[in-house]
Amino acid sequence: MREFDAFFGLLAMLATDFRMVALLVLLVIAAVSDLRTYRIPNWLTFGGMVFALIYGTFAARTPLVGATQALAGLGTGLLIMLPLYALGIMGAGDVKLMAMVGAFIGPYQTLWAILFTCIAGGAAALIVAMHRRRLGHMLTNVKDAVNGIAMSGIAGLRPNGTIDMQQSIGKLPYGICICVGTISQVLAHQLGYV
Repeated sequence: MREFDAFFGLLAMLATDFRMVALLVLLVIAAVSDLRTYRIPNWLTFGGMVFALIYGTFAARTPLVGATQALAGLGTGLLIMLPLYALGIMGAGDVKLMAMVGAFIGPYQTLWAILFTCIAGGAAALIVAMHRRRLGHMLTNVKDAVNGIAMSGIAGLRPNGTIDMQQSIGKLPYGICICVGTISQVLAHQLGYV
């Protein structure tokens, strides 16, 4: 019974909170774009950030609280994903997309959305590796990356995080994982699980 109440609560939220509808639409557009072109357009991420900041500011009880929540969420998404970009693990569009998500949902939910996204990304990487019959290569890459990071940390060096393209199992459109992870987090939040 609780699930039905939460489901109807979710429908009511979508009917009354234009911000969540906009977020879901932007996530789906980003996922489709990333799947087709391996790019997430700047107009989508920056436009989404601006919309979320303006809407969050004026839809909140007080504009200062709304703006603070939106900016803190944007910063959370950006700061957590930026090191992955610096290591060459993730594209800049993915980082900007997660920052946009943060502007919509605030810092606390952004942390959960990143966790859900990482789970979706890990599952997608396993599926892609198994489909391409390169699971052994992927596991070797993970082992080498962990060893490289650990050894760099011990030696006090900055890890380069690059993988030889001959060893790579291929590109993964991570915008899809961000879309799936964020939508899963929003649903879990609505159901009261996170």
